[in-house]
Amino acid sequence: MTPHHTLAKEFLKAKTGHNYPIGIILGTGLGGLVKYIDIDFSIEYSDIPHFPVSTVEFHSGKLIFGTLSGKRIVAMQGRFHYYEGYNHHRVTFPVHILKELGIKYLLVSNACGALNHQFKKTELMIISSHINLHFDTPLIGFKIVNHKAPAQFYSKELIKLAEDIAIENDIDIRKGVYASVQGPNLETRAEYRMIKKIGGDVVGMSTIPEVIVAHKLGIKCLGISIVTDEGFPDTLEVANIQDIIKAASVAEPNLTLLTQKLVEKL
Repeated sequence: MTPHHTLAKEFLKAKTGHNYPIGIILGTGLGGLVKYIDIDFSIEYSDIPHFPVSTVEFHSGKLIFGTLSGKRIVAMQGRFHYYEGYNHHRVTFPVHILKELGIKYLLVSNACGALNHQFKKTELMIISSHINLHFDTPLIGFKIVNHKAPAQFYSKELIKLAEDIAIENDIDIRKGVYASVQGPNLETRAEYRMIKKIGGDVVGMSTIPEVIVAHKLGIKCLGISIVTDEGFPDTLEVANIQDIIKAASVAEPNLTLLTQKLVEKL
């Protein structure tokens, strides 16, 4: 850890008094889970030493500490993106801090565009793997202890648990590959075709840096995407943030229920 990480950790440790085994990163338009959290307290990102601050409209900026489904959790209300001008080390700064707060599981949500024609707007997708099109990695500078290929970034145990919960609660859910581009501009028709061709089922602009670092730190990860628009080149329509937020709000109750049930079983 850097001195900046240490200062942020010590600041938060002095306020928490507990370990929080479950971390949750709430993505675009997915803040409805907050009303189900029995909140002990929250802290603005801007009050935490050296913590990044979100510059994106519709993203809040606070850490929420409390209880969900009987388990202690810490939730990031608002995340950071490569396109905001932060490098991967800054984007993933909070993950290191969450690790120091005791998290063993990280649940990550995001909004995305569908490339797979079987996927439709407002559906949920469990991330089974990812394609990093940022052409950068937050692991630059990490001490390399071996050169073995990484195990699965997204926990098979958590994926199976999420699938079982979805079936038990009649939640339609997909499973597929999440590709992340730099942004902030949306993709061209040619780029949508390319990403689909190399194996992407959906495309977004987040999540992968955080999961890479969490995995490296020994945290089990689950990623769930809400399909908020459709990147089908031959029928492509102009996407806007209002439509994306609206689609996310339609899917949000299912994601909220899924997350509540998942946390209960961890």
